[in-house]
This record gives sequence, structure tokens and C-alpha cells, in this order.
Amino acid sequence: MRTILLLISVSAFAADWPQWRGPNRDGISGENGLLAAWPSGGPRVAWKTSGLGEGYSSLAIANGRIYTQGQRDRQEFVLAFDVKTGKKLWETPTSRDYRNDRGDGPRGTPTLDGDRLYAMSGDGVVVCLDTATGKTIWTQNVAQKYGGSIPTWGFSESPLIDGARLIVMPGGRGASLVSLNKSDGSLQWKTGSDHAGYSSAIVATVEGVRQVIALSGEAAVGVEEDNGELLWHYTKVSNRTANIATPIFYDGSVFLSSNYGTGCALLKLGPKSMSEVYFSNEMKNHYSTSVLIDGYLYGYNDSILTAMQFATGKVMWKNRSVGKGSVLYADKHLYLLSEEGVLGLAEPSPDAYREVSRFQIAKGSLPTWSPLVIADGKMYFRDQDALTSFDIRK
Repeated sequence: MRTILLLISVSAFAADWPQWRGPNRDGISGENGLLAAWPSGGPRVAWKTSGLGEGYSSLAIANGRIYTQGQRDRQEFVLAFDVKTGKKLWETPTSRDYRNDRGDGPRGTPTLDGDRLYAMSGDGVVVCLDTATGKTIWTQNVAQKYGGSIPTWGFSESPLIDGARLIVMPGGRGASLVSLNKSDGSLQWKTGSDHAGYSSAIVATVEGVRQVIALSGEAAVGVEEDNGELLWHYTKVSNRTANIATPIFYDGSVFLSSNYGTGCALLKLGPKSMSEVYFSNEMKNHYSTSVLIDGYLYGYNDSILTAMQFATGKVMWKNRSVGKGSVLYADKHLYLLSEEGVLGLAEPSPDAYREVSRFQIAKGSLPTWSPLVIADGKMYFRDQDALTSFDIRK
């Protein structure tokens, strides 16, 4: 039976961006009709707004609303904004404030599923909210309940919804990864004893077996989605400091990467097994994740943008581009954002780096680690308390 990737079961329209890294958690937007080049000062600004608070949470967008997380006055919260105007629609407290020397506030991105929203705070509180009103449906401190400890730089996970399941990584003994009933937060299964990493899980079906693939504090793991059975455990790609990048699954294999001198690996998966295809130090993703376009990965080897052949690990080119940052893909272009607020537009090609446009946007004192988001002809840039919407339609 041919191995296929099943799309994550998050309700979304084609123009929406309903969760971390987009509809399929792969950093790819299906939109077209976007600008092929930008004016020297960047695309037209549709609106700017503030009031998001502190934090590195990215955006989830659906049905005319933008959702994110923030922090102020010793309180974390989830907020909703109108996509047309940037007007704040509601704000719901979720947990006490989270403080850290690399920037305060929540790190994870909300996940939308129909009329429900799921989010995880920096200290491990998971909430389920009504998307229209922000009303709390249920809330649970999974770190406390399942014996996990807050990672050095805070819980950074964006909850995974798959069918009736909500899957997160508290990092507790016997409960590294847990599946909760998304309607009420009750436990479905728990598995493993690895500490929590900073990565967000994905799901894939391999020869009829649906797997949750996650990167913990110690290893990459695959578990059976139905019951949490551990299928495989791979430690070589873990740096034991900060494993952050989201796994990338394609054609029966999963690509994993981490920084701090470690590297990347491609694993060939079986229904209950895995084998290493290659390991390389040529793609060390730090805080961002590569995108896979037509058989080639485009991502940051620490601070250098790199093109790598997915199947073999062969490096095609390296370029300093806009500087160390993050990348996503839409309408035949790579969208690049450096941690210094430089935005770039480039054509994905395994032959050479082909930059089309770039511009600098004013930023605050902290790095711009929240990745760009593209939805319904707009490009969204978050810098802590501030959010800018650019019109990138032709």
C-alpha cells in the first residue's frame, strides 16, 4: 500500500491559516494571485494594530478573525482580532504570567477546530475556548496534572488536533505525550517519559498505521495515534538543549532537525519501525522549520539559508539571504523573515538563491521570532505587542 500523508483534521477554508505553520503544518500556503515582487518599501500596509502583549505566539486565522496569545499585567491571555480592521474583538485570561530572559509571554500558537480554539500557555496550561466569544469551555494545567516540568524557555508547543484528539507534550514520567478528548480534556492515552521539547507534533499515516510524530527534549518519537504505543525512538537528532523544529513528513519518510551543533536526519518509516536514511550537519534548524518544495528543503542551517535535497541530504546552495530567520512558501515564492526584521521574497530553486525583493520593517528590542503568516491575500507580521497586515495581492 502506498504511503500517504493525511492532512491534519483542522476545519479550514482554502484562504485560512488555522494553526501553527498553516493548514497542514508544513509552512505552505495554497494561495495564488500574490505579488511577484514588492515595491522598495514593501507591500502596501492594510492596517497596523497593537495590544497583543508580550510573547512569540504566531497567528491562527479563520472566518474573518485572527487569534493569538499574549501577556501583560502578570497575566497570559488569548485574543481575537478582526482581519479587515485589526480591531480587538475579545481577550480571555488563561494563566499567570510567564517570565524568561529570552522574552516574556506565551510561545505557542492557537489551533482552530470549527467553533473551538485550543492553546497552551508558557507554563503548561491548555485551554479550550469558544472562537466567537472567547468563553472558556475547559482548562487544564497539563504540566501539573501529568508531572511535567516547564522547559528552560517555556512550553512552546501548538496543540495538535486530530479527529476527537488533542495531543500535547507535558513531558511527565509516563506521560511525555498525552492524548486528551478535545471536548472536555479527559485523558485518552499517555505514553513515554521524555521531557518536553519546544517542537509541535504532526500526524501521518504509514502503510495504514496512523502515527503521531513528535520531537521531545531527548528524541524524535513515533507513537500509534489510536493508543499511544511507542513505535520508534530516535535520539541522534536531539541536542538535549532545545529541540524546536517541526517534523516534516513526505513519501514515507520524516525529516528532523535541531541546532546547537547537532544536525538533521531523514528516517524511512514503516508501520511500526524506522531506519536512518542519512544524518547531516548541513541543516541545523534552530528556532524555525524548513519548507519542502518539489523535493527540496529550504531552511536555515543556523544562520545560513540552505537548499537541500530531501531524499539524499545533498546541499544545493547556501546564502546569507536576509539573515538568520524563518521561511514559508506561497504562490511560487519563499517568504523570508530575519530575526532583525528584514523581510525577503525569493524564488525557490535548487540551482541558486534567487532573491526578488526585500525591505526592512521597524522592530522592537527583541528578535522577530514569530514567523510570517499568509491568509486571504494578506501577509501578517507580529513583533511582540504590534501586528501589521500587508496587502500582497496583485
